Amino acid sequence: MRYWRLDRPGLTGQLDLSRVTGLVASIGHTDVNALAAEILKTLETVASISQCTVFAYEFGNRPRTVSVADHRGGRFLRDVADTYARLFYTLDGNQKIVSESRPTAHGSALVLHQQTSEDIHHEGYRLACYSQPNVSDRLSLLVQPADSIWLSINLYRDSSAGSFQPAEIGLIEALAPLISHAARHHYALSGRNQPGIPQMMLATLRGLCPALSKRELDVLRGVLEGCTAAEIADTMGIRPSSVVTYQKRAYQRLGISSQRQLFALCLSPGNA
Repeated sequence: MRYWRLDRPGLTGQLDLSRVTGLVASIGHTDVNALAAEILKTLETVASISQCTVFAYEFGNRPRTVSVADHRGGRFLRDVADTYARLFYTLDGNQKIVSESRPTAHGSALVLHQQTSEDIHHEGYRLACYSQPNVSDRLSLLVQPADSIWLSINLYRDSSAGSFQPAEIGLIEALAPLISHAARHHYALSGRNQPGIPQMMLATLRGLCPALSKRELDVLRGVLEGCTAAEIADTMGIRPSSVVTYQKRAYQRLGISSQRQLFALCLSPGNA
């Protein structure tokens, strides 16, 4: 795993005008997967990209899938993305970069992160997100459109293509500003930078108790969204009894003992 900031504005590259037109047309498109599809078309011949996913990391919550595209069609890649968001996102190097980033002006942070299958030591994560989708290498373009919100544009290579080569990475660096601006404006035009009430409540809880774990926050998110323990368990891939355990631990950290107190804590004027 390695990552670096892209702060070399002098980089240049060539691109077919039709590809730029398609990318611009995908911004705010009603088809949620249009953006990833156009990014894939833009880069597939430049660096042998076979799959693309766009995730939103919002207020420290588990990532939300914004757009996906590959050559298989159907729900395959969407299911892989959902599995990643439910079970493995905390193991991703992207999470470390996002959580440890220093504050910057919105939109100015641009980071490229490379993570190969060999960097993944967790067997389940490597199997679900690299081996089964036939991925050998991934480049993630990370951009920050607003406070506590990051977008990750993930570019994947098939195993048959091997790892990204320096020249290919250089071409992606050259096109990174275009792609990141397209993703950032798509996020804004789609209204997705306006988090819902549960997300804002979670942000409040994180501020009140930074010691809350990722699992505890995921359970609290489900509670705030009105889900049952069984529904939360299904989303997280754990047992309902584990959901109850995480919920009790979270309540203890927050100094409360009921769902009613949880909502009261989130909606208290002093905590807004």
